[in-house]
Amino acid sequence: MNQLKKAKMVVDKEFKIAEIDSRIYGSFIEHLGRAVYGGIYEPDHQNADEHGFRKDVIDLVKDLQVPIVRYPGGNMVSAYDWEDGVGPKEERPRRLELAWRTIEPNDVGTNEFVDWAKKVNSEVMMAINLGTRGIDAARNFIEYCNHPGGTYWSDLRKEHGYEQPHNIKTWCLGNEMDGPWQVGHKTADEYGRLAQETAKAMRLVDPSIELVACGSSNSKMPTFPQWEATTLEHTYDEVDFISLHQYFGNRDNDSENYLANGLEMDHFIKTVIATCDYIKAKKRSKKQMYLSFDEWNVWYHSNQADKQIDPWTIAPPQLEDHYNFEDALLVGSILITFLKNADRIKMACMAQLVNVIAPIMTENEGRSWKQTIYYPYMHASVFGRGVSLKPAISSPVYDTKDFTDVPYVDSAVVYNEEQEEVTIFALNRHVHESLEFSIDVRSFEGYHLDEHIVLEHDDLKAVNTVDEQVVKPHHNGNAKLDNGIIQAVLSNASWNVIRLSKR
Repeated sequence: MNQLKKAKMVVDKEFKIAEIDSRIYGSFIEHLGRAVYGGIYEPDHQNADEHGFRKDVIDLVKDLQVPIVRYPGGNMVSAYDWEDGVGPKEERPRRLELAWRTIEPNDVGTNEFVDWAKKVNSEVMMAINLGTRGIDAARNFIEYCNHPGGTYWSDLRKEHGYEQPHNIKTWCLGNEMDGPWQVGHKTADEYGRLAQETAKAMRLVDPSIELVACGSSNSKMPTFPQWEATTLEHTYDEVDFISLHQYFGNRDNDSENYLANGLEMDHFIKTVIATCDYIKAKKRSKKQMYLSFDEWNVWYHSNQADKQIDPWTIAPPQLEDHYNFEDALLVGSILITFLKNADRIKMACMAQLVNVIAPIMTENEGRSWKQTIYYPYMHASVFGRGVSLKPAISSPVYDTKDFTDVPYVDSAVVYNEEQEEVTIFALNRHVHESLEFSIDVRSFEGYHLDEHIVLEHDDLKAVNTVDEQVVKPHHNGNAKLDNGIIQAVLSNASWNVIRLSKR
């Protein structure tokens, strides 16, 4: 009988990476597919509230404890006139939505989305159009949203039924402006200058805001990372974050290679950090630039189906990936990667939240359900609050087509000192074999083991449906704590959450 491979980890409460900004567990709602219409908003649904929002979806989002949601795009924002989405609904225009070639009815706009965000206990990360518009629209928009009153745009908000300002704190200066697919695509110099001047104008209206400059659309863009360097040459003094976007897919059906993509994500992050710090040094600046990973997920299952959709319809089923079990494992690895980089990543948005490459799916006029990726996202968001610790991990490794020395064990540790809780997130990437995992937690004297949650399935391609949740976590993990050492066997291809507390 083959002996199990062994991995070990040492955790010390003094080895801190950083306080975790809860906004790394953010998400994204774009006016795309059925994310809004038929997703969060369906006034004729039997579970709709008085504002037309689906209460079943609200409950599923609340369980995720999503702290911030990016809106309204995405590619859509680059040709969006925000004024179309405010005021009496019967007076709002229908528009051609150019990014996804649909019809936008504008039944939901800024005010409605702010209302919905409050219902799910979330903040709004608002994106502005720097594709077809610029400084003027941006300054008017922030005046409408954030100014108390006594001016044209703030008084118009009051006329629309919102006496108090929305006080939206976080604003994205456009979306993926490096992408040739973007309406209003720009060079880095063109974008950097426009973003710099727009940022200055917006801060004159509300100096308290945070601003996110567009980074590269993904790490494979031919202009990466020069785009970041040039953009930050212009905007470094005006913005607080630069964005990162990345999606993964297992198109070659190579699970071992696919599950190693956390390393690709980490390399992307480290490259952007190095670029930010180069510009910081070049400018002799003391300011730290932070990262907003405001689009990330698995996205490839729906690519062929999307080619069959007729243009110019309202809310067609676009980008509706049906996620399998291995997708959930990769999502767990991505979340672990964010925690390992918590000193620089302060915001992140799983793209997206409902129906469109999403953890939550709905039927029009029907039910809603949790996709496989819902669970690691929920575990990280609910249990991953506190300080990210830097564990010392020793793990056997493997090589794949794209990666070398991939550790079978991927892990992050969160210490919540106030609650006296420790959470260990651990992924076993080995597709076929279990691993013995020992964890030295002797620095946490007086702590006991509360639970060992496991997400596992014998079929990597298993998918949840509206009728059956075949992939869901159980609480029967085998971890045991004795004399400050946790011993656990991590089953092959599994996501594990081991929780300790002092009480």
